[in-house]
Amino acid sequence: MSTNQPPQVSAADPSGATSEGVPDARQRRTILVAVCIALMAVIASVSGLNVAQPDLAVAFGASQSTILWIINVYTLSLAALLLPLGAIGDRWGRKPMLLAGLTIFGVASAAAGLAPSTAVMLTARLFSGVGAAMIMPITLAVITSTFPGEERGRAIGVWTGVAGGGGILGMFLSAALVDVANWRWLFVLPVALVIVALVMALRSVPNSLEKSGHTFDTVGALTSIVAVVGLIFVLQEGPERGWTAPATLLSLVVGVIAAVGFVAWELRRRDAALLDVRLFGERSLASGSITLLAVFGVQAGIFVVLFPFFQAVLGWSALLSTLALMPMAVFMMMTSGLAPKLAARIGSRSTMATGILLAGTGLALMATFVSVGGGYLSVLPGMLAMGIGMGLSMTPSTEAITSTLPRERQGVASALNDVTREFGTALGVALLGALLSSGYRNAIDSQLDGVPQGAADTAREGVANALEAANGAGSHAQALIRAAQESFVDGWQQAMWAGVAVMVILFLYILTRGPLRPTHPPADEAEAADTVAS
Repeated sequence: MSTNQPPQVSAADPSGATSEGVPDARQRRTILVAVCIALMAVIASVSGLNVAQPDLAVAFGASQSTILWIINVYTLSLAALLLPLGAIGDRWGRKPMLLAGLTIFGVASAAAGLAPSTAVMLTARLFSGVGAAMIMPITLAVITSTFPGEERGRAIGVWTGVAGGGGILGMFLSAALVDVANWRWLFVLPVALVIVALVMALRSVPNSLEKSGHTFDTVGALTSIVAVVGLIFVLQEGPERGWTAPATLLSLVVGVIAAVGFVAWELRRRDAALLDVRLFGERSLASGSITLLAVFGVQAGIFVVLFPFFQAVLGWSALLSTLALMPMAVFMMMTSGLAPKLAARIGSRSTMATGILLAGTGLALMATFVSVGGGYLSVLPGMLAMGIGMGLSMTPSTEAITSTLPRERQGVASALNDVTREFGTALGVALLGALLSSGYRNAIDSQLDGVPQGAADTAREGVANALEAANGAGSHAQALIRAAQESFVDGWQQAMWAGVAVMVILFLYILTRGPLRPTHPPADEAEAADTVAS
């Protein structure tokens, strides 16, 4: 597998490259800001609409299932197209791909904000996902192909912090916009970010591309799309439709067959593959991917638990609930930036293991001390430990993935990093959400004696449903509310302890199979890539 030198940017480049062809320090800072703003637009749009579900249902007269599709079609198209579009960006040129993605994403976001019907909204969200799939892998690939080795870790740390904490920040800003205006203003934020990122990218981001001696792996691209769509659909729709529903089972079968076919085809293509799956035999790629899968899964599962706790148990608004997550996001972003320095001192494996240990400790603290009476302070210490742990583990994991593939395949490396995050998120929501629901139902069943049958049946559906059903429970209303809140905490603890178990297994795996040495980005290795200056 070949590797290559940093891309050479023309000395005549007006964006500020030095005479040696490498972007100077000022331009590198501008590049980092530009790609992080573009990334923020994508990440904020993943979670932003969650806070506006009731408003969307009223505006379009749509069912809950339709509203979930408006939210999920974005992440589905984003995840499915990451690998093919990342590879196309490597060949076509990373700057043109970034600019095209920003344009598509911005236009689609504006169309969503003005959508008069669910059909228009669904179409706009689909194309937003396409644009996001063009943007997301390129933002990281620009960093890994532009920054010199001694600065690349810090730049990846900043990128990772935005990727991890940007969703929480996006939810907070979205909740504020919904509170002070209406749901259509949610799309002003991504459009504004796109405009800023476009202007900065045009002026500062250099172009680089791969000149491959192989034809594009069309079969691999198509089978990867089918595999990702099938498997993500199962994880998104399984809790809603039922895990044994025909559509769920059919999607699972198609996804698994396509995934097996993808692996078999890529092994046959070898060096000409879209993604050389033989590289998963290397410690860095395998351990980085598994860590991101597990950590993002647990993070997503935590959000499934925290929001109902804040809103249904503590009675907070969506805005206040999102604000309550900000300390965790701030600590995550801060430690993402510090992780490269720690990795340089104690090694990537030790840094990843430390982060995983802290994340697991945070989950254990939340599971142990959460209570209805304890409120926010009963979960805050665990949230902070979780944020620190995630920040420390995500950055070296991301660098472990990108360092395994050569520079000319950094679009694919970045896309693999992003696909792993998306799969982890979907998996965590599905599994930890199911554990929460199961624990809640088991706990509340024994506390519904004497409650009217209709109210009891509604209460079994979830804590928010129970609070609504309390209005028809007569003299049992207060007891039903208390039972629902305490049952939710029981379900919370079951989900959190499951997360602790995942972190323990991951910790042991990283200790034994983590990177043997600090990651060395491919830019610092031998063989030169073909690049062009824009």
